[in-house]
Amino acid sequence: MVDNNPELRAFLFAHDIEAVDAPKVCGKGWLPNAVVSRFAGFDALLRERPWVRHAFLTDVRDVVFQGDPFVEPLERLEFFAECEKPLASHAFNMKYLRAVAGDCLAQVVADKACICVGTVMGQREDLMRFCRLILSLGAIPRSEIGGAFGADQATCNLAVHLGLLESTVKPNHSRVATLGLVERSQLKLDGVRIVNPDGTASPVVHQYDRHADLAKTMWETWAPNYQPKVRRAPRDFRSRIMRMYQSIRRRTVELR
Repeated sequence: MVDNNPELRAFLFAHDIEAVDAPKVCGKGWLPNAVVSRFAGFDALLRERPWVRHAFLTDVRDVVFQGDPFVEPLERLEFFAECEKPLASHAFNMKYLRAVAGDCLAQVVADKACICVGTVMGQREDLMRFCRLILSLGAIPRSEIGGAFGADQATCNLAVHLGLLESTVKPNHSRVATLGLVERSQLKLDGVRIVNPDGTASPVVHQYDRHADLAKTMWETWAPNYQPKVRRAPRDFRSRIMRMYQSIRRRTVELR
């Protein structure tokens, strides 16, 4: 599920990867960020493939596979914690939980595990139900909030921790290792494998690029001829005005 970037499309085509547009959601009234609308795309892809039994929904840019994630049996929807600390300790997550659901519900789940929506695994029907629930929860608050970057993380944590679907939350460094909040000193490199603090190696490693030396090793190993692009947020006058405009929009009445 990708943006309309011709260079990216050509790269994916050259590596036999099917690129699909993140679809528009709810027609004219709601145009969420691609990180939210991708769940409509996931749902559509799964709906078109009734022969699929299990699937893995994953980010792409910051994920590397070190083994087969389906080797360990899968019984129900699996979500993966980012670290041992609860949601309350993460300002980013709490910001969007409050924006999407309000202070009261944000506090209800504040002591729960911080789940990362970037990697989710489950049976086809369960994943389709999850995708639709994410979109439904995101459509409830203001368009600029429920469709914003970060809202998908909030609605995922709400869906799981409020018991809106049956699922299991796996600890970090299990089937998936998410490294963004893990100290580099706790991780090791065994050749080109990233090793967890307990000495195991997860089949899937997410957010490895938060550590410069790990990112360098992964790129040199798996994509030596491809120049990685550093993404920098614009800091010019126009971008500041746009941020101010969006902030005002979030605080004014939305007609529906």
